[in-house]
Amino acid sequence: MDKLNALVQKAQHSKFYLWVLNFMLLRTVPFNNPHKLKIQTIADDGITMFAANSKNNRNHIKGVHACLLATLCEYVTGLSLLTHLSPKEYRIILKSIGMTYHFQAKRDVFVKFNISSEEKQNILRSLQKEEALFKEFTVDVYDSAKNHICTGLINWQIKAWKNVKTQLN
Repeated sequence: MDKLNALVQKAQHSKFYLWVLNFMLLRTVPFNNPHKLKIQTIADDGITMFAANSKNNRNHIKGVHACLLATLCEYVTGLSLLTHLSPKEYRIILKSIGMTYHFQAKRDVFVKFNISSEEKQNILRSLQKEEALFKEFTVDVYDSAKNHICTGLINWQIKAWKNVKTQLN
């Protein structure tokens, strides 16, 4: 088990290790550091992440920025994939993001996402037959008043490292 998965396992049952995980992620994904995206909980039914309606996360009309909402959807699905598929065995790379916005976010926002064990098994079976898999996940974002803010369609390419070509021939 790699370090990330070990830390995620510990963070499921410990506030201290959840703090350590968030601290580590803010430093290893520097793009997200100014936004202070945080994992609220890690449980069997999914990962819940949070973004504050803070100055760094607002647009020109003082709502949570649309790009931050897209980043939040990408982050929670990518982290979920990394906790279910070993980063040593599989490379995941973002293919596309599609967002539909329903309500202006004027409060803190939350997203909860889970990959079921059945879905994980389907991914692994597909990867045994195919060189690469494109998998789209739907993610709903809500604000602290439970308003449905947006829906993200996040499409990932999943590929075994042995099938990754890093040079053009």
